[in-house]
Amino acid sequence: MIGTELTNSLLDDGYDVVGVDITENRWDDRVADHTIIADLRDPDDLSGLPTDAGMIVHLAANARVHQLVKAPKGARDNFEMTYNALEFARENSIDRFLFGSSREVYGNKGKLIYSEKDTYVDECESPYTASKVGGEAMVKAYERCYGIDAAILRFSNVYGRYDLSDRVLPLFIAQAMIDRDLTVFGGDKILDFTFIDDCVTGIYRTITNFHKAQGTTFNIASGTGTSLVELAEAIVSELGANSHIHVESSRTGEIRRYVANIAKAEKVLGYRPEVDFESGMMRTIEWYTSDESHLKAIREKI
Repeated sequence: MIGTELTNSLLDDGYDVVGVDITENRWDDRVADHTIIADLRDPDDLSGLPTDAGMIVHLAANARVHQLVKAPKGARDNFEMTYNALEFARENSIDRFLFGSSREVYGNKGKLIYSEKDTYVDECESPYTASKVGGEAMVKAYERCYGIDAAILRFSNVYGRYDLSDRVLPLFIAQAMIDRDLTVFGGDKILDFTFIDDCVTGIYRTITNFHKAQGTTFNIASGTGTSLVELAEAIVSELGANSHIHVESSRTGEIRRYVANIAKAEKVLGYRPEVDFESGMMRTIEWYTSDESHLKAIREKI
């Protein structure tokens, strides 16, 4: 999802980009043409990648929190992919590394607004969280031991096009389109939703300002919170659905309240999210409802 949009943005500006993915890109032929199919869990698969890169942007992960609670092997995969990517950088003298992390590292501390320093391993809520906390620690270790300059970006609920998972926004849209009831896990849950264009802008500005960003961790998010109950109500209203909204307890491993403090990204990177949630949601609904195959793919996961 993020990699597709980032690759297009970089190619548009003349960068030489090689994507690495475990499956072919279904969204864009140009991105597919610049993508090598490889399994980052297998070091042998990395042997066929170009070694003259100026930077690695590591976005690959199993990123569904509740799914990794049920099947924690996905978290082990995340550890292995990050380690293998860092080893590839070390062995090939690629000295710039950008790691895509997550707001999950903040845990549930009873706060609402979080800045980059508010992380403690004791607050680790899930195997997915552990894979991101551990990934960040490994990145820092490679910085100190092997001279790899790195930046860490903590994303939060990136939404928009190219996502056919059962994350909350595409799931609610797919359910509402067939008048199916929506279930909110956590009536008090408030989260920071980031439109894909703003997320990619944050990554792009990190790449182009890497001399300022290296050695630093940034929140890349909208800086505003949205209630999941209000999100569900807005989707039902916008689609004119006959869906009821049910509220249940928050599930194991999930963060309940999070809004990013993005002041550091604003100051250092000049990062400014431009798409408010209402506009982003409308654009997202338009994308999903423009092609029945998008909704069908999500419904198959329900």
